[in-house]
Amino acid sequence: MKFKIIRLDGKEDRLTKNIYESYDEAHKTLENLLGSLCCSDADYEVLPGYDIIKI
Repeated sequence: MKFKIIRLDGKEDRLTKNIYESYDEAHKTLENLLGSLCCSDADYEVLPGYDIIKI
C-alpha cells in the first residue's frame, strides 16, 4: 500500500507531492515538520491542516 499526505484546503505543497511507502513514513514526515515548531513561535491558525490517505 502507498500513502499520500493531502492538505485539507485542497492546495498542493512539497509534502503533498510525495508518495510514501507506509503510513508511518508519512506520519513521521508530518511529525518532523509540525513537531519542530515551537508553540510560542507557531501561529497554528495560519498552518494548513493535513491528512494521510491510502492511494
